Amino acid sequence: MVNYTAKYTKISSGYMGQLVEWPEVVTEGNDLENCREMLRDALHEMVLAYQQLGKEIPLGNALIEQLPIEIQSVGQAS
Repeated sequence: MVNYTAKYTKISSGYMGQLVEWPEVVTEGNDLENCREMLRDALHEMVLAYQQLGKEIPLGNALIEQLPIEIQSVGQAS
């Protein structure tokens, strides 16, 4: 089994979901749960398409880390 990392972004119509390791797998949903379902379906369809075309399926298991930064201090001399 391969695990992919999903990134969800709040947009005006709900949420946009995209896979970090496979950016071409992207979708939207009216709420977070709907977006998750749509993203799973999009991933399944993309796997099938890649298999039919004989293309290499991107590996999953990315590591995500948040890096905090104070925006006001960026580019200012110390």
